[in-house]
Amino acid sequence: MTTDKDSPSERITAKIAALGDWRADTLARLRQLILAADDAVVEAWKWDGPVWECDGILCTGETYKGKVKLTFPHGAALPDPKGLFNSSLEGKVRRAIDFGAADDVDATAFKALIRAAIKHNRAK
Repeated sequence: MTTDKDSPSERITAKIAALGDWRADTLARLRQLILAADDAVVEAWKWDGPVWECDGILCTGETYKGKVKLTFPHGAALPDPKGLFNSSLEGKVRRAIDFGAADDVDATAFKALIRAAIKHNRAK
């Protein structure tokens, strides 16, 4: 069990461990790719879930029974040539990616999207 005194990284690790199913594997893989995208990415814990930041929020991580969702608060401003965004497409500002149990992660395209979010945050 984690407490408010635990670091954000410890809380994220505990959340992943508590999932105990395919969502744990998916969230752990996405976390690894986010952190590998740039050494300046830091983990935070907000709204009772994982958040990754670099000069502002890059994305939040949420888990539901049938999906792992990453929401990018400025996703509509990001280039997405591989069409990774598949949720919250009607919004004027944010975009999200929903990952199901059978979905693979295009690591190269995903890391490029994270780097685009970093570039967007740094330009603000």
